[in-house]
Amino acid sequence: QVQLVESGGGLVQAGGSLRLSCAASGRTFSGYVMAWFRQAPGKEREFVAAITWTGGSTYYTNSLKGRFTISRDDAKNTAYLQMNSLKPEDTAVYYCAAARNPRITAMVMYDYWGQGTQVTVSS
Repeated sequence: QVQLVESGGGLVQAGGSLRLSCAASGRTFSGYVMAWFRQAPGKEREFVAAITWTGGSTYYTNSLKGRFTISRDDAKNTAYLQMNSLKPEDTAVYYCAAARNPRITAMVMYDYWGQGTQVTVSS
């Protein structure tokens, strides 16, 4: 079975850091764009970050202001999201996704999705 499984979420105080992991199985995603999206209660799912299959290009939503960093380790078939200086407004379920050649921020173009991991930032 093709699966993406997120981990690393939890409860953290404002200003703290978390690193999310997305472990892929069932196939290699070395030729795919990997991305992170998030969805807060009462809000639509939104794009967070993406990284190309080579790791040579990264993309971030402007509102994050440099606090988040996406990376990948194709040998481990895993993508990561390092989140620093977390704010309460970052509270959401975070999802990883993969696609062969998507328009980077277009959720509908991603083919594979994880189940999500909860990130809660307290003040």
